[in-house]
Amino acid sequence: MPIANAQDLPEVNPEAEAPPPSGEFLDGVIAIVNEGVVLQSELDYQKKTILKRAMEAQMQLPPDDVLQEQILEKLIVEEVQLQRADRVGIQISDQMLNQAIAQVIQPMGIPFEQLPEELAKDGIAYSDYRNEMRRQVTMDQLRRIEVIGRIAVSEREVEACLADLDDNVVENSEYNLSHILISVPESATNEQYNEAEDEARRVYDEIIAGADFSEMAVRNSDSSTSLEGGQLGWLKGGELPTLFFDIMDKLEEGQVSEPVRNVSGFHVVRINELRSANQRSSIEQTNVRHMLIAPNEIIDDATAKQRLEDALAQIRDGEDFGELAKLMSDDPGSASDGGDMGWTNPGTFVPTFEEVASQSEIGVVSDPFRTQFGWHILEVLGRRTYDNTEDLKVSNCQNRIRNSKLASETELWSRRLRDEAFVEIRI
Repeated sequence: MPIANAQDLPEVNPEAEAPPPSGEFLDGVIAIVNEGVVLQSELDYQKKTILKRAMEAQMQLPPDDVLQEQILEKLIVEEVQLQRADRVGIQISDQMLNQAIAQVIQPMGIPFEQLPEELAKDGIAYSDYRNEMRRQVTMDQLRRIEVIGRIAVSEREVEACLADLDDNVVENSEYNLSHILISVPESATNEQYNEAEDEARRVYDEIIAGADFSEMAVRNSDSSTSLEGGQLGWLKGGELPTLFFDIMDKLEEGQVSEPVRNVSGFHVVRINELRSANQRSSIEQTNVRHMLIAPNEIIDDATAKQRLEDALAQIRDGEDFGELAKLMSDDPGSASDGGDMGWTNPGTFVPTFEEVASQSEIGVVSDPFRTQFGWHILEVLGRRTYDNTEDLKVSNCQNRIRNSKLASETELWSRRLRDEAFVEIRI
């Protein structure tokens, strides 16, 4: 039973020796990457799993020296990114890791506590799975900070997108895609673009003539998903890069696009599966007001709690919650509004606050409770079912615009990190 997408984790050969835990012994160093290293055991482990997967899928791989070079480069790039994540202070707590794992296994209906047993059936050690997931989540967080978080989206772009989405079938569909990238260097010349276009055209012609897309991706693609046969998985129409978005309505399930150019090079895309996602959306919203007393050098924890207990007694004696919040609350975002936080979506608040709000009756002020921000009391003013279809369209447009820039920005960012790194290959 597969537990994660191919791009998230490699399959593990039950008969292959698992990589030794880090630090148990000094392995053969095959590359020095800044202050870190890539070990021979890491290369061997990745290579064995890829060979096993290719054999099971009857997929033809590139020559051994080319495959080894591809795997080593992937390990080097990952090491560079993990070092960068460490320098900027990214740390993945066990709670964050558990949430990420839960998101992966939830669609499969696997209870979290049964995951080790399910993994063992596939020959995967639970500790190895967690370590690899932690690496993936760390790199995802780094990309969110250094790439996604810095992609600007203007109101004009959103307005143009909303106008373009009217009656657009692509927006209302989901696509399972595979992808081949024939890349060009940063600041490529016209000659280099021409050479890449010729290579992309050759790949496309072979696929049209009957070559397997996955095999062609493994042998030819410069994308990070090449060793997974170019699999991108399921993407909503609104999440598609503009490059792909513009060609989806011209293709049917099973068809392959002609090479399409952008700043990274030339792309060949295949629609593996297609399903409609045209439906309205609604969410349960809560209107909450609260009062926060944050402990500091002057007010200790017990005093902060006592202040709220006194405020609660005043409210129950008839004092106005909103007026007291204006005078007492330490929340700069809501104090001036009498503690009113407006209509909020599920997941807006930290878990403890969310739990108290969900369990409170409308119009009843809670007892004081603690979060990492300090002591709170809250009152639920109302609940409603809100049609957020239009909000989602705006959000999808923002994501679409970011994603249209994401592939190119990520490629450039990844190359830049790789080019700035000190790398000494020892094989």
